[in-house]
Amino acid sequence: MNKSTKEVDGLDMPRSKADDAEVQQSHVFGDRTDDGPDYRNVGWLGTVALMMKTQIGLGILTIPASFHALGLIPGIILLCFIAVLTGWASHVIGTFKHRHFETYGIDDAARLLFGRAGFEVFGFIFVIYWIFIAGSAMLGISIGLNAVSAHGACTAVFVAVAAAASFGLGSIRTLGRISWLAWIGLASILTAVFTVTIAVGVQDKPTDAPDDQPWKSDFQLFGSPRFVDAATALSGFVFAYAGVPAYFSLFAEMRDPRHYTRSVITSQCAITGTYIVVGTVVYYFCGSYVATPALGSAGGLLKKVSYGLALPGLLVSATLFVHIPAKYLLVRVLRDSKHLTANTMTHWLCWMGCTLGITIVAYIVASAIPIFGSLTSLIGSLFGCLMSFMFMGFMWFYDHWSVGKAQPTKKWRLRAFWAAAVILMGAFLMVGGTYGSIVSIMDSYSASGGASAWSCADNSNSS
Repeated sequence: MNKSTKEVDGLDMPRSKADDAEVQQSHVFGDRTDDGPDYRNVGWLGTVALMMKTQIGLGILTIPASFHALGLIPGIILLCFIAVLTGWASHVIGTFKHRHFETYGIDDAARLLFGRAGFEVFGFIFVIYWIFIAGSAMLGISIGLNAVSAHGACTAVFVAVAAAASFGLGSIRTLGRISWLAWIGLASILTAVFTVTIAVGVQDKPTDAPDDQPWKSDFQLFGSPRFVDAATALSGFVFAYAGVPAYFSLFAEMRDPRHYTRSVITSQCAITGTYIVVGTVVYYFCGSYVATPALGSAGGLLKKVSYGLALPGLLVSATLFVHIPAKYLLVRVLRDSKHLTANTMTHWLCWMGCTLGITIVAYIVASAIPIFGSLTSLIGSLFGCLMSFMFMGFMWFYDHWSVGKAQPTKKWRLRAFWAAAVILMGAFLMVGGTYGSIVSIMDSYSASGGASAWSCADNSNSS
């Protein structure tokens, strides 16, 4: 492979891969045809919307509670640190994809790094990862429906409704057609969280605060959490950036992948700024009475209003989280076949089977682990560390180790040290966070006697 490079949109990418002809020719989907969907029609702004929507949605709803566990200052520092890790990992995805255009998903990258075993293992993890996230999105929708309707139906029914809606919208075949939904969903969730942010700032006290004494926020600049609580909170931050593995798919469907970096920078800055503002204000004014999800922090009426505003955004999140693993399975099954990009019966049966299968398993996850904060922390720790930044450290070494080792420079040594540190930090967070999340789930099940799975109880009053 030609290793000569040039700077394009901030990336070192091979000349042979950066040419316009290469950009217009997909190594995954083949040539564009009139008889089938156009999988490469997402502009850079549409990519920004999709990136932000894969991130902002569920994760932002746990950030104020994580600040409560850690303290405001450590919380902000650690959130920014996770933002740096995932931002670097997102950049590595772009450089790796530009060097290896034939890779579609993280499993293709794992095949290059670890052979067939890596391909199979990471393909399986990728699907399970997004199924768990889709399940958390369905759970979030059920919480919103409970809040808006004042628990108008059994929660298990609301989860089923969320699953059905996610299947319908997730079956839209291209990200180009979903990108306009992403803008709507992004506006919806941001309007909801900023409504709550403003509300907690102007109200006299949180609704759940005691009435028999004057209210003064008990927020803490520095917390003293148990290891389990700190690990769970940090895993919540990882979950807030858990959409990074989707960037493989977003890159593949960009109209001009050379604009990938500007999309990453724009979205990462906007995401992190939003997280800090919302998390800080909500925690500052609510203190220990902050709710999880955070939309319940402003009390009864505002909870209904905020969830009503947020429901479209939560639904778009679920749509993406069903679509992404289903698209992976479709490409995996039909790659190098005419059925991948043609409107044939085989194409439709395979596509609908993929979206339905993902939806059913995600519904089971949402019903079996219906504790929102614990589920999101479990996803962030068990899968998020590996998939959102740890694996990208190995990707960097694959592309840079042999050349840099032959002629090591100070810059190369620093970059290699950073990549190795990312891998080690990811391993530590994965083990510690998973332990903390499992303990939290076990505590919740002990408190409920195991009755929370497939429960009809109102899940919008958790805190």
